[in-house]
Order: sequence, then C-alpha cells, then structure tokens
Amino acid sequence: MTVIVGWLVVLGAVFGGYALAGGHMAALFQPLELLMIGGAAAGAFFVGNTPKAIKSTFKAVPMVFKGSKLNKAAYMDLLALLFEILSKVRKEGLMSIESDVETPESSPIFSKYPAIVADHHVLDFIADYLRMMVGGNLNAFEIEALMDQEIETHHKESEVAPGVIAKVADAMPAFGIVAAVMGVVHTMESLDKPPTELGILIAHALVGTFLGILLSYGFVAPIASALEHKNHEESKIYEVIKVTLLASLNGYAPQVAVEFGRKVLFSTDRPSFLELEEDIKSRKGK
Repeated sequence: MTVIVGWLVVLGAVFGGYALAGGHMAALFQPLELLMIGGAAAGAFFVGNTPKAIKSTFKAVPMVFKGSKLNKAAYMDLLALLFEILSKVRKEGLMSIESDVETPESSPIFSKYPAIVADHHVLDFIADYLRMMVGGNLNAFEIEALMDQEIETHHKESEVAPGVIAKVADAMPAFGIVAAVMGVVHTMESLDKPPTELGILIAHALVGTFLGILLSYGFVAPIASALEHKNHEESKIYEVIKVTLLASLNGYAPQVAVEFGRKVLFSTDRPSFLELEEDIKSRKGK
C-alpha cells in the first residue's frame, strides 16, 4: 500500500505542479515516447540478465506491494518454538527430537506454529541444523561457520532482484534521451512546417527526457530500494535462529538461549524480556 501511496504522491507533485504553473497536460501524453523508453528498458533487462535472475526479479517485485509478515508476533512465535524444542532437548536429550526434525510438518511441536511451518525456507533452516545437532558430529564452531555460509548465500540470492531493477532504473534516463533525440530528428526533418507545429514537435521530443527521468527516479529505483529493505528485514529471522541454537550448543539453558535470539532483533520487532517470558508461560498452559 505504501508503494501505491508513494507513486500517487510523485504523480500528484509533478503533474500537479506542472498544471498549477499553467502547463497543458495533453502535451505530456506521449504514448510513443513511453513505448520507446519502456520497450528499450525491457529489452535491455532481458539481454543483460540470466534466466535465473529474470525469474528471481519477477518473483520478487510483487513482494514490494505486500506487507511484511515478520513482526513482533511472528518473532515471538519463533522464539517460543525454539524454546519448546530446546526445553525438550534439555529434559530428554537430543535424540528425543529426532522424529520432530525428520518430519517437522507432522511434529506435535512444529504443528503448533503453522506460520513457521508454512515458510519452508525457515522450516528447513531450523530442521537442518537441529538434525546436525542430533547427529553430534559437528561442534559449535563448525555449525556456526556453516550457518554463516548459508546466510551469506541467502543474502547474495536476495540481492539479485534489487540489483537488476536498480540497473534498469539507471538506464531509463538514457533511454529517455534516446527518445528525445528521435523526437529532435523528427523535428529537424519537418523544418518546412509552420513554427507552431515545430514548437509542438520539440515539446513532444523533450517529454522523452522528462519521462525517462521520472520513471527512473520516481518509480523504478524506489522499487529496488524497497526490495533491499525488505530483504534485510527477512534475513533477520535466520540470525535469530542461528544465535539461539548456538547458545544452546554452548550449554546455555533454553531461557537464556532465546534471550540471545531476542537481543539480535530490530528494536521495532523486539519483544521486551517480560513480554517474551509471559508469552512462553502462557503457551505452556495450552
């Protein structure tokens, strides 16, 4: 919703200011200029990227228009899940969660948290490292190194779409200039026409530069920026899981381990110590 509101503000400010200055809105309606700029940008997008990058970009763009599913309530669910698993390990040993991590979708513990089960990336991340802990062949340092590598891979994958869109945005002002030059060429070959008609042709040509810059900085570049922020937010959940499991591996009690995880959250999503404690207590009674 904020993306749509932002675009409306851009359009209102630019075109509203132009109209208040006495400009004629009809002069800005140049579908052929839009065709040249948009078509050139689309063509460059397909030429300059691999099929994987193209697919990743098409998949990522719609996410800009959706609100983040990661909030305080979601993180409290995650920390409660980790607390319950680690408490079971503390009481019954690592082998007691073997069936839970082998088929987490049907686990009595995981099934209490449908939002986490629905996110297969997060679910796999938790289950995979719990499985390694159950195996007992890796120490905390080795698991931490592997977690870091996986999180780094996730970062690199998530950076593809914003990078692609940012490059398209950078190219659009140049394509606007191309459209403007084409308009100037058309004007120059029409010098036999009256001055009033030549003025209209020049105005149409200049619209190409205007549209290229407006589309770039007002519409496309902000999408790349929004995706970057969204990816940073969504990567935080893996850091929470990482520090919580590593704290448990290093011998800390479940209550302390989830406190490690709580501490790495952004302040806007972080529950207070008492909030988390009360939430975990209330879940025990269910």
